[in-house]
Amino acid sequence: MIVFERAPAPGVRAGEEEIGGRRLAGRLFPYGPEGGLEGLRFDPVARRFVSRRPGAAVPVGPSVAEAWRATAARLPPGPVLVGPGSVAEPVRGAYRAAAEGALAAGRAVYLLDPDADGIPESGDDVVLLYSFSPGRRGPFPGLAAAGRRSLARGVIFPLIPGWTAEPDAVDALLSAAAAAGARSVTPLLLEADGESRRAIVEARAEAAPADDGFFERIHHADWLPQMAARLAEVRGLCGARGLAILPPRPVGRRDPAGNAAASAHLEELAELAEGDALPEHRAALLRAAVRWIDESGRDLAAVAREGNFRRVFPFDGEVATAAETALGGA
Repeated sequence: MIVFERAPAPGVRAGEEEIGGRRLAGRLFPYGPEGGLEGLRFDPVARRFVSRRPGAAVPVGPSVAEAWRATAARLPPGPVLVGPGSVAEPVRGAYRAAAEGALAAGRAVYLLDPDADGIPESGDDVVLLYSFSPGRRGPFPGLAAAGRRSLARGVIFPLIPGWTAEPDAVDALLSAAAAAGARSVTPLLLEADGESRRAIVEARAEAAPADDGFFERIHHADWLPQMAARLAEVRGLCGARGLAILPPRPVGRRDPAGNAAASAHLEELAELAEGDALPEHRAALLRAAVRWIDESGRDLAAVAREGNFRRVFPFDGEVATAAETALGGA
């Protein structure tokens, strides 16, 4: 049984994180970091399966959007993530209040695993993201419920040897996502510490019984290099189906569209940089440029049209060229 408890204030975490290769400036938690679901859930930000502590109550945030608007407005510039959601949303209403509050603050918003009742009416400032579920209701149980809405949506799933990374499983995941209207499918590499490995085995047992070989493989084999190679293959399969690898990037109501386009382009280049000779340096430079664009507060496409972009942009070389190209096409 899930016990819900009214939280005294909106749940929030300020600070830069990533979801599926996209930068986040902060997170809003209508039902706490683990959400209001039973069992294990896949957290695409932490890149591991997580669950609530035994006996821990689910903190329920305010059901009034204004409380969330004030909280969202105090976060650093850039997109924010709301979620995960809860089966209690039709009664509690905290998720929709958090989403509407973030939108009222002018933020670009990712909604993680929302219940259908928690999805506000909106446009390009919202992207729906559905994480892989190890349960038996399908890999992305909330995705189909949002199928009649016109909002952009994507799915995120972990690559796990002997399970989700196998050819038949990947084909089924991509087919399920495409059939439900997903524009993107993002495969992720998982953390591989001892706690994460234990959670993987538990999640596999929750989905369906696995043989003893799965336990041995997850706990005692060095499977990360194999999954890194598999990541490139699965990304190719996504592209062959016309599915983007990274989620769409929302554009906040107060954000210049050109800035969002440039940030999105640099984020995509940062992900592709993983296979280069100096991946960490190049990827870090591209992500630093994304942060600068998000925080600039200026319409950089207008600056570029005036021919002054490179005078204000503190990066040069290919980073400046890529950003300027994206701004020119916005």
